Amino acid sequence: MTRRGFIKGLLGVILAGFFAATYGFFIEPALRLRVKKWRIKRDDWTAPPLRIAVLSDLHVGEPYVGLGRIEQLVARVNALDADLVLLLGDYAAGHHFITKPVKIRDVAPILGKLKAKQGVFGVLGNHDWWDDLSAQKRGGGPNLYSEALQSHGITMLSNQALKLETHGIWLAGLEDQIAIRRNGKWQGLDDLPGTLSQIADDGAPVVMMAHEPDIFSKMPSRVSLTLSGHTHGGQVRLFGWSPIVPSRFGNRFAYGHVREEGRDLVVSGGIGCSIMPVRFGVVPEITVVEISGTDKGMA
Repeated sequence: MTRRGFIKGLLGVILAGFFAATYGFFIEPALRLRVKKWRIKRDDWTAPPLRIAVLSDLHVGEPYVGLGRIEQLVARVNALDADLVLLLGDYAAGHHFITKPVKIRDVAPILGKLKAKQGVFGVLGNHDWWDDLSAQKRGGGPNLYSEALQSHGITMLSNQALKLETHGIWLAGLEDQIAIRRNGKWQGLDDLPGTLSQIADDGAPVVMMAHEPDIFSKMPSRVSLTLSGHTHGGQVRLFGWSPIVPSRFGNRFAYGHVREEGRDLVVSGGIGCSIMPVRFGVVPEITVVEISGTDKGMA
């Protein structure tokens, strides 16, 4: 290789690195947004087809997710005309590179404008518990994020299940699995057996909201669909693989639709960032899940 060729190659590498850094730290996390759709068919889905719009991991705070971004998200979600809108937690900022904090009391009225035929429901994420220092001292609720969202018409589920009679399904929301720090360890407030005990054995499909996807490994077949966030798809994802995933199962539950032993999980890539303000290959997304029965199941 000639000296000129070496310099050109080095310059190319530098420019490529600059472009990748610019895209990952500024363009993808702050400017891009997509609607990602998953279509699932199940033999045991006896209810009418259901269209669910999911928002997860907002991690609200300037410069990436300010109030203007939240208004954009609400408008896009409402335009989808979904049967259900589900919020999967982590409304609180998840990194220290915030140029201007945005309080949940200012975010909640905007999220309160979300609309869906069967209602708008949510659960909390780990950062919502970590950010509420009073709740940390108590070792549990009430939680300021839950209270703010409920005051604006969003039904928050904490280890609760309810029947949506007009659609013929059960909707459940599990409390966060790494909510409280005690004796140097993170402890969950989730109660899967207690939540499932509220669901009647009536054959109606069950949709479960759980912020962290790890609980899917323990989810019984009674639950038709589990919806989670938390991982952000790893935030950096190349060729379907993420080098770092905040899950003890690694890439197994990092992103997207997972089917195991007849059970279905969808992990949303979410909107915001955690730890570092970077997204590369995981465009911020509104996740749409369309679930319906098969001809066999509806027979």
